[in-house]
Amino acid sequence: MTRTYIVPIGSSPCPQPTPRGVAAIVDEPSAAGVPFAMQHRDRAPKARYFDQHFYELEAERLWSRTWQMACRLEEIPSPRNYVEYEILDQSVIVMRADADTVVAFQNACRHRGVKVIEGNGNCEGGFVCPFHGWCYDEHGKNSFVPARKTFSEHNLDADDINLISVRCETWGGCAWINFDNDAPPLRDCIEPFASIQDAWQLEAMRAEWWYACRLPVNWKLAQEAFVEQYHVVESHPQLVIPGRLLPRDGSFDPQTFLDAELHYLRMMSEGMAGMVHANDVQVAEGLRNIELPADGPTAVAQWNRTLNEAVVAWHRDRGSIIADLNELDAQGLNQPMGYCFPNFFVLPMYSSASSYRFRPLGPEETLMEIWSLTRFPVGGEPPVPPVPERWECDDDRWPPIPRQDFSNLPKQQKGLHNKGFEYMRLSERNEGHISNFERTVDGFLSGRSYDELLRALAELNVNPLERPIVDIGF
Repeated sequence: MTRTYIVPIGSSPCPQPTPRGVAAIVDEPSAAGVPFAMQHRDRAPKARYFDQHFYELEAERLWSRTWQMACRLEEIPSPRNYVEYEILDQSVIVMRADADTVVAFQNACRHRGVKVIEGNGNCEGGFVCPFHGWCYDEHGKNSFVPARKTFSEHNLDADDINLISVRCETWGGCAWINFDNDAPPLRDCIEPFASIQDAWQLEAMRAEWWYACRLPVNWKLAQEAFVEQYHVVESHPQLVIPGRLLPRDGSFDPQTFLDAELHYLRMMSEGMAGMVHANDVQVAEGLRNIELPADGPTAVAQWNRTLNEAVVAWHRDRGSIIADLNELDAQGLNQPMGYCFPNFFVLPMYSSASSYRFRPLGPEETLMEIWSLTRFPVGGEPPVPPVPERWECDDDRWPPIPRQDFSNLPKQQKGLHNKGFEYMRLSERNEGHISNFERTVDGFLSGRSYDELLRALAELNVNPLERPIVDIGF
């Protein structure tokens, strides 16, 4: 399991001349009613990333219809624990009803719309609106109206003064919400991502830390920086380590490879502070005297198998739940990144994983959150990390790898506004996921049926790295 880090506006679409020499990239029909649609699969019009109308269309037709990771379940460990989830101008109460059930409500008192809760807490006695004292029980049912007799009967209809429910399901150690009652169930919308992460036993992981960043860029632009490896050599030169790649002339030296591999793992751990966990680096360091064969491919395979076995043994000996990593390899499930439309990532490596979530704060502003997830002995889980302060993207507290990624994004957002720049040119093989993603966004914005969208999601919810442009069905 080795890998390289992944880490006045116009009102009508920009004209896009037909690309030359790309017969395999056929013109796409313009998505009905969608400005700046993906008319060519390998060209993304720049205005998708800053146009106000496009942003408002996403709010109306995308975020209102998609399953969104609202919180990690350890944030609400006990019955009546709740957290507030915000997306655009919508606020949702997410509450653990009992050990197996999580429920959600629109966070607005039925009297005059005041937010019933802010942040997180416990509602053992129910919810009380802080403005006029309207009360709701743990099921969202109205339980008390002060000065009730002063209201007309039609304003106190029993079925019309309860908190409005929001669809909520749980999977992967998280609670997920969807504002659309007609949307397919969660699992249908996040496959094959869900099955792959189940094999990794994602649900057994717990958060060690939780960071948040305010990025001065569009939410789509932000996440697209992490779904290709094309940027690694230029953006993360410290990860390009001589000796890790097999030489073409066959002059393989086992010790040089081993030293380079250990150096890479250390750099990844220090650079991301969690993507390669320090425990796994320690396990790898304990194998530095392993004897590897002189044949390069055989040596690499033996190293990977040996390290996988050692990591699994180390964690199981301590009572942690962890999948057999070599079995994952055999099944082709040792994928370095899992993507879940529209804004959720899991990047597993050996015992642990980083997890990302992106939320729009405006047409050119994004909240990116990073969790470091790892495995603990059952019963020895750590306290829940506090809700993080929102650091700026140039804050010195960021580890080196995200700091390098963040340094490019504001420059890109500003560059898109140049009058001579019309569209992003996407590599058919290295940046295909961006095309697949943007065309799926167009599918939501044009109001396609869920049957059509599910086909696209099944193509999208996979490892995005070096994913080619594929047929998504529309």
